[in-house]
Amino acid sequence: MTVVTPSVAAPLPVELDADDRSSVARVAEALCGPGTFQVDDSRWVSRARAAWEECPVGLRQPLRAFRRDAGPHGAMIVRGLPVPELPDTPSVAGSVQKTATVSAALLIMVAAGLGDPAAFLPEKSGSLVQDVVPVPGKEEFQGNAGSVLLEWHNENAFHPHRPDYVMLLCLRADHEKIAGLRTACARQVVPALSDAAREALFAEEFITDAPPSFDLGECTVRHAVLTGAPEDPDIQVDLAATTGQTPRARTALEELRTAFDETALVHRLEPGELAIVDNRITVHGRTGFQPHYDGRDRWLQRTFVTNDLRRSRHQRPADGYVLM
Repeated sequence: MTVVTPSVAAPLPVELDADDRSSVARVAEALCGPGTFQVDDSRWVSRARAAWEECPVGLRQPLRAFRRDAGPHGAMIVRGLPVPELPDTPSVAGSVQKTATVSAALLIMVAAGLGDPAAFLPEKSGSLVQDVVPVPGKEEFQGNAGSVLLEWHNENAFHPHRPDYVMLLCLRADHEKIAGLRTACARQVVPALSDAAREALFAEEFITDAPPSFDLGECTVRHAVLTGAPEDPDIQVDLAATTGQTPRARTALEELRTAFDETALVHRLEPGELAIVDNRITVHGRTGFQPHYDGRDRWLQRTFVTNDLRRSRHQRPADGYVLM
């Protein structure tokens, strides 16, 4: 089987210059007032989509290229985005951004540049812009509220309409600046696998459970971890929730975990940096860190993006952005 040759160098970040940064700030601020605008209001999302066309070419052009081809690592970093003065970092479970802010405007505009924003009702009440913050008592949780090592996963790997992209905008870094977004791309991983592992991962011998919040009951639908073109496959896995149903499948998952670790990139995001992960070909996780719960803990905001919103029309009441 022919496979994609891995690239050694990490992708260079997109750096906005001072003029582009000012331009993006003006466009985003115009979406935030006067008055109170609700992020989840479809009318505001439409305004943000129109505003995307006013953003500078220095932002729009690399996003357009990334949408066509996410490159050998399946992720990109945009630096130099505006971050306004912040309140204390939220510290409650289910925290979301309801009122329009500069950061929310940035996320929804970029989502419109990549496709359409999307959310899932059982997940943080279906909010389009979600806070990723550590929550007291959730340190060991395998999810966005935890602070231990977060396992490799595709976002919502169990779901037939999982996001095409996951966007994470850093508003505040952790105190010690050690928390890292980890990414590993199938285009790097597949060449590192044995023939036996690749064969097993292309077979429908795996089950991925949904979290309890989705109330889907016991999952029995088998799927392959690798699908599509053998030389450039998509990947569907959550190492905290995917189980192999045969001995060779379980062995292949362990080999896959090792390949993720060996090909991983770690992105220690700083305020104003946006990470975009192609969820079709790239898994992600997070290194562990120590929250202080003092109002200055790590704070990211997250938005999901889909390239083909129409596919999920039957699950979206009133043709909105939230899947039931």
